[in-house]
Amino acid sequence: MLIKLRNDIIGFFYRNTLKKIFFLMDPESVHDKTVRMGKFLGSNFITRGLVSLKFNYSNKKLGQNILGLRFNNPVGLAAGFDKNIELVKILPSVGFGFEEVGSVTGEPCEGNAKPRLWRLKKSKGLVVNYGLKNEGCKVLSEKLKKIRTKIPIGISIAKTNCKDTVDTNKGIADYFKAYSAFSAVGDYYTINISCPNAYGGEPFTDAKKLDKLFTKINSVPRNRPVFLKISPDLSKKEIDGIIKVSQKHRIDGFICTNLTKKRDNKNIIDEIVPEVGGMSGKIVGDLSDKLIRYIYSKTKGEFVIIGCGGISNAQDAYVKIRNGASLVQLITGMIFEGPQLISDINLGLVKLMKRDGFENISEVIGVDVK
Repeated sequence: MLIKLRNDIIGFFYRNTLKKIFFLMDPESVHDKTVRMGKFLGSNFITRGLVSLKFNYSNKKLGQNILGLRFNNPVGLAAGFDKNIELVKILPSVGFGFEEVGSVTGEPCEGNAKPRLWRLKKSKGLVVNYGLKNEGCKVLSEKLKKIRTKIPIGISIAKTNCKDTVDTNKGIADYFKAYSAFSAVGDYYTINISCPNAYGGEPFTDAKKLDKLFTKINSVPRNRPVFLKISPDLSKKEIDGIIKVSQKHRIDGFICTNLTKKRDNKNIIDEIVPEVGGMSGKIVGDLSDKLIRYIYSKTKGEFVIIGCGGISNAQDAYVKIRNGASLVQLITGMIFEGPQLISDINLGLVKLMKRDGFENISEVIGVDVK
């Protein structure tokens, strides 16, 4: 009861004061300031403790062991927010059960030209055209080696956003360079083949090219689970091809999904939408749910699924888990609702589980899929 009251007060203050101020400012500037503040708050045990008192919540019913990793709760920070591994120390205090950093590329990347981030206020979404901005695998792998982590850390790996990597072989070499740089760092890897903002599009959604990519990745012994992050805009034929390749190469799971590029989405209610970039938040929520359900049903739970897209409350997360997701990720929901959203979701999941007679979150996975 006290946790709920605490969250309600913080959420009310965020939505009615801080968000109104933030939304008057350039979104990328707000993001950069938020990362700097998070980095400072994570720098010492005093500020970490204070943040934990304000935001954290735990319940043993939310804990799971998945692919040899311990997740104290199923809510993670999606890749794309902590691009340069600056928030690893503070996120456990905010209440996250895991984090995915990056995406990290073979070479340093400045990303696309500004402006490259917009809010869709009515649709509760973002338009993102960052273009894989990051410091590159060499710098970032060394940075992560020096950090003691308290929650599982995934490394999202993509190919460098430039003309050279459009060539299939060079693109594969770039993926492999980043993958190799983190060979003994972090807890799992995500091969991101679905960034909608990179030069040359998404060539590795093609099954033949994807097979070639995983053949290279599997040329070295695998010592961490590997996930594949896929687009919500693919056809069933393309998804079936990706599943077949993933089975062949023993990929551990999927992240469903990345951003959507399609502007005919019924959930877009803003009058003006930038023509470039992929869209997040409520716009992609239904697409994510549909793909989770399709893959879980088709593969009968063979793969671990991480649901991502459109989560702004516990019910959104619960739907994804009931459709087959073992874990969930978010970014946009936190921007619109506030940082207390993480504990709100976890608190709400426990309440929903109690209502439905479940003792552990793992019991919920896929219950709505026949």
